[in-house]
Amino acid sequence: MSEQSTAVYGGQAVIEGVMFAGKHVHVTAVRRKDQQITFLEVPKKPNAFLTQVKKIPFIRGIVGIVESAAKGSQHLTYSAEAYADDESGPEDDAKPKQKERWNLTMILGVALVGVLSFVVGKLIFTLVPAFVESLIFGQAFENKILHNLLEGAIKIVFLLCYLWFISQTPLIKRLFQYHGAEHKVISAFEAGSELTVAEVQKFSRLHYRCGSSFIIFTVLVGVIIYSFFTWETMGERIVQRIVLLPVVLGVSYEVLRWTNALRDIPVLKWLGVPGLWLQLLTTKEPNDDQVAVSIASFNRMRELDRQVNPS
Repeated sequence: MSEQSTAVYGGQAVIEGVMFAGKHVHVTAVRRKDQQITFLEVPKKPNAFLTQVKKIPFIRGIVGIVESAAKGSQHLTYSAEAYADDESGPEDDAKPKQKERWNLTMILGVALVGVLSFVVGKLIFTLVPAFVESLIFGQAFENKILHNLLEGAIKIVFLLCYLWFISQTPLIKRLFQYHGAEHKVISAFEAGSELTVAEVQKFSRLHYRCGSSFIIFTVLVGVIIYSFFTWETMGERIVQRIVLLPVVLGVSYEVLRWTNALRDIPVLKWLGVPGLWLQLLTTKEPNDDQVAVSIASFNRMRELDRQVNPS
C-alpha cells in the first residue's frame, strides 16, 4: 500500500503558519515579516500508557483532545512570539508600550480562537445555552426532549455568531486562511497529488477530519445523549451536563472517525456535511504564500519522520 493510503496526518493553524503532527515529530512553519520561513521541530516522546489508552474506543477521543491541546499550545506560543517580534521590530525596542500593545492584541486574538478548544470553551458553550433555554422556555412545556432540541439550536446559533464575529478581525481571518491551507495540503497528500502550490490550491479548504466538524458533532450528539436523562431543577440540569461532557466528547470523536471512514459511500457521506458547513466559517481560502508555508511544514515533518524511521 502507498504511504498516502496508510498515513493519516493532522495539523493546526497557528499565527502566520501551520503545524503538522507526524508519527515521530510535530513541525510548525511560520512566515516571518522578512518572508523567510522558520520552523519549530518538537520530537514526540513515546508513552506506552497513552499509546494503549488511545486504542480504546470512546476513551481515545478524550485523551486525544487533552494531548492535542497540550502540544498545540506550544506551537501556538512559538508562532505568537514570532508574530509579536516581527510586529515590534528592532526599531521599536525603545517603545516598550507599543510592543506590549502588540503582545496584548496577539494574545487576545489567540484567546478568542482558543476558547473554542478544550474544557473552558466547551463548558461555556455547554452551560450558557442551557441557562438561556431554561430562562426563555423553562415554564412553557414539560417535554424534556424538546427542551434539549431547543438547547441544541441555541448552542448552534451562539457558535455560529461567535465564529462569524471573530472571523471579521484581520488576525483571525488570516489564521482561518492558514487553516484552509492546512486542509488543502492534507487533501492533496491523501489524493496522491504533487505537493506544489498550484496543485494544492486545486483542493477544497474543507476536510472531513477537521476539529471544526468535531465541534458541531458535540452539539448534535449532546442532544441525543441528553435525551436519555431527565432533570427537575436547573441545578440538576447543569450538573448533568458537566458529568456527561466526557461522554459527549468521547462519542463525538467516534462519530467524527466514522463519518470520515464513510465519506466515500454515496448516501452515508452526508453524515459529515454539518461539520463541513461549519468549516465555511472556520476556514478561508488561502493565498499562494500561505499554501507554500503549509507545504513547507508538511514536507519538513515527513522528512524528519523518515529520518527516524526510513522504512
